[in-house]
Amino acid sequence: MNEARITLYLDRLGVTRPAKPDVQGLRVLQLAHLRAVPFENLSIHLGEPIALESDALFDKIVNRRRGGFCYELNGLFAELLTALGYRVTLLAARVFGGGVPGPLFDHLALRVDLDEPWLVDVGFGDFSDGPLRLGERAEQKDGGGVFQIGLAPGDHGDLDIAHNGDPGYRLTARPYELADFVPMCWWQATSPRSHFTGSPVCSMRTAQGRITLRDRKLIHTVDGERTERALDENELLPAYLDHFGIALDRVPSAGA
Repeated sequence: MNEARITLYLDRLGVTRPAKPDVQGLRVLQLAHLRAVPFENLSIHLGEPIALESDALFDKIVNRRRGGFCYELNGLFAELLTALGYRVTLLAARVFGGGVPGPLFDHLALRVDLDEPWLVDVGFGDFSDGPLRLGERAEQKDGGGVFQIGLAPGDHGDLDIAHNGDPGYRLTARPYELADFVPMCWWQATSPRSHFTGSPVCSMRTAQGRITLRDRKLIHTVDGERTERALDENELLPAYLDHFGIALDRVPSAGA
């Protein structure tokens, strides 16, 4: 990522360049990303291709001011962090469902090595506001909740990440390249068994909580209080623009 792209990406996040690649700068970048770039699967429901390639990701997330899901968001964020001097490793994870971890490459998360290793994730929706210590086994609290990282069963070095007492995902230790996630990304975007193909969703962290548009339901969470409102057809495109800064020319639909 060249200097021009770094500048545009930081402008997209609304932050200045960190003075140095340290944990404080990492915290600022992660929270800014969560509050500026939505987690969304709209491409699937607009019939748009999802390409895990640098130029395509930059055009979508920065130039077109869209969001994406884990492969896109963490994939491009890893490029920015690397360009800013951070040591970043792409890690694969298995997302828990019904207490059981799913398939490998179900999720993409980042390891950032500073004085100690940190877990960084801007692509899991409702998750931590800042980096988590990968070597810490006690509870870690931040604005996103209470997190705990523990050794997974077996002797593989995998780590189980829990959020507010519930299992989130099982993180593997082996490093990967973004291209390794392409087959599972395709499956997530096309399979009727994928939870991403069920309905459009767009969600973003706010200063007070979170705002989500799931299909036609607008959900506000403010200081832990949740309210919901059903939108009619004419309200959907303005809602994407007003709440998420996403300008669309048509409404995403499950039949796309």
